[in-house]
Amino acid sequence: MRTATPRSIVVWTVVGLVGAAGWAVLALSRGEDVSAAWMVAAALGTYAIAYRFYAKFIAYKVLKVDAKRATPAERLNDGIDFHPTDRRVLLGHHFAAIAGAGPLVGPVLAAQMGYLPGTIWIIVGVIFAGAVQDMVVLFFSTRRDGKSLGQMAREEIGPFGGAAALVAAFAIMIILLGVLALVIVNALAASPWGTFSIAMTIPIALFMGFYLRVLRPGRISEVSLIGVALLLLALVAGRWVAESSLADTFTLAPSTLVIWMVAYGFIASVLPVWMLLAPRDYLSTFMKLGTIALLAVGVVVALPTLKMDAVTDFASRGDGPVFAGSLFPFVFITIACGALSGFHALISSGTTPKMIQKETQVRIIGYGSMLMESSVAVMALVAASIIDPGLYFAMNAPAGVIGDSVQSASQAVAHLGYSISPADLAAAAKNVEETTLLSRTGGAPTLAIGVSEIFSKVTGGGLRAFWYHFAIMFEALFILTALDAGTRVGRFMLQDMLGNVYKPFKNIGWKPGLVLTSGVVVALWGYFLWVGVHEPLGGINQLFPIFGISNQLLAAVALAVCTTLLVKSGRLKWAWITGVPLVWDATVTLTASWQKVFSSDPKVGFFQQRANYQDAIDAGKVLPPAKNMDDMHTVVTNSTVDGVLSAALALLIVVVILDATRVCIRHVRRPEASRLSEAPYVESTLVAPAGLIPTQAEKAEAEREETRDGGVGAASGG
Repeated sequence: MRTATPRSIVVWTVVGLVGAAGWAVLALSRGEDVSAAWMVAAALGTYAIAYRFYAKFIAYKVLKVDAKRATPAERLNDGIDFHPTDRRVLLGHHFAAIAGAGPLVGPVLAAQMGYLPGTIWIIVGVIFAGAVQDMVVLFFSTRRDGKSLGQMAREEIGPFGGAAALVAAFAIMIILLGVLALVIVNALAASPWGTFSIAMTIPIALFMGFYLRVLRPGRISEVSLIGVALLLLALVAGRWVAESSLADTFTLAPSTLVIWMVAYGFIASVLPVWMLLAPRDYLSTFMKLGTIALLAVGVVVALPTLKMDAVTDFASRGDGPVFAGSLFPFVFITIACGALSGFHALISSGTTPKMIQKETQVRIIGYGSMLMESSVAVMALVAASIIDPGLYFAMNAPAGVIGDSVQSASQAVAHLGYSISPADLAAAAKNVEETTLLSRTGGAPTLAIGVSEIFSKVTGGGLRAFWYHFAIMFEALFILTALDAGTRVGRFMLQDMLGNVYKPFKNIGWKPGLVLTSGVVVALWGYFLWVGVHEPLGGINQLFPIFGISNQLLAAVALAVCTTLLVKSGRLKWAWITGVPLVWDATVTLTASWQKVFSSDPKVGFFQQRANYQDAIDAGKVLPPAKNMDDMHTVVTNSTVDGVLSAALALLIVVVILDATRVCIRHVRRPEASRLSEAPYVESTLVAPAGLIPTQAEKAEAEREETRDGGVGAASGG
């Protein structure tokens, strides 16, 4: 821990003042125009302070990360799943794996409540909950040979609560993967540009993997430049393909995309991690962060005004057209990734702990990656908040609310308290070369409109259509990286579960188990995806309504495991670090679960919705979105399944929390009776920096190691 210098004190004071100024403007403005640049200032200033001080405090004071302790990647290196990976590549892989649909879509939908509630939750939530969860789970999984979250729960909490955690985590994982896959299919269907560009990232990643492994080991800078150049070429070529005779070849039907995605998910799960998964995720990170950074610069240059209200009337009334429910608890459910996400805990206890070189890197990879994802969420909220509110609601309200013409949409938006003319709605679609923008729900098109708005202002008002379609393709790439890593993590989880019954599965490198479990995972989410693509009300569409709640329930499992491990490992006085976020997340999520199951509002409560549709069936009526009696029966089935699943998952999480509480109390009373399933200490021989930029001491250590070993075996320190 370095002593603060006068220069560093001045620098961090300025950073803090920038962040404080951003918050002051956002919170105190009443009626006057507010530039989106203040939202960016509040976010970046807060992130910097949190990473520099809070994350460092947790890593070195609470967790006591040990650079001399060998990680599983070093001790168990098998070249397939366990592989010491340069922290720059691993940062890219981890960020790409956690940053799926959530940080792009959730904030866009939550803009219905106004820009201020979402901004507060995204920024405050990530620094005290989301990033803390990711870093602490990564640390404890690294100390346990990279075991999955469910397996850690079973070993540290006990067989009862652990079994509940295993079942809940795996079930939620399949739901999350199915939803992510559906978003990708919707984004790439009939998009030759996106399909071609994304397909090209696979051979580029394979080349990068072999380049680092065989041709030029450790040459991260070289392969990064080559990879970025090839990626940019693929993006440009994608537009050429879309305008050429090859367009039909890369214009794939949804069912064809499902087959290709299932095949890709299986291959990415079984191939050595260095060959495809890590380099592809690392490659996509350049595009993800590059686009978000350019978007932030665009906001500063163009200075767009936030047109959405700070807090809308829907926040208190709970009758918004985008999603039903009041600000509490549903903003905190709708915005998951970017603030707090249970899915991240699966990645932090999945691929990443098997690849990390040093415990000291958990701060940059665990906490840092989550701050990066949170910045994506902030920019998504900015994009949704700078467009005309009338256009926002016309795009995000379902057809049952606004109709199917610009005239009916204009009238419906007026009833919501906003205004936009039919001519403006038609012009907005024409500007981005779309036939219509009405009811383009799901968040992605709205984000694309916001991106095109910002970038077109920077480029002089033109190229709106280019930037719109670029953003649509960008979102598909963003999400696919979460799908492939998630499939591999699902395989690890299933191997851990089956290993409790048949021991060979505990060896995750066992080829029969590797192939079998990968096949089962892709078959499960692939089945729900296939049915969902062919039946608008079936398959994964049936489970979509419980996506947000499932994700946050999983976060409760992760925080319960972290709190239990802090207590059992002698860190009781620091248990509040994960305990307070656990209490908040459990309160929010269980409240939302209760309302989704038992609310008397049919737009919120699954069982009330079921009763209304059943009454309509009995009366011979057809209610939207159903088009016929078969659809009516499907809605009844879906509402029943969603209600039962919501209740069952909530019950499982309550079991986990209660059992974790029992274990913590028992440890406080009888610490000698507790047992930690921590791997034995082995001294590390690897040399690698803790952060992206090596310190002078780390550079000197790397040079000494290279001199002693003749340059062989030392990790890259540059």
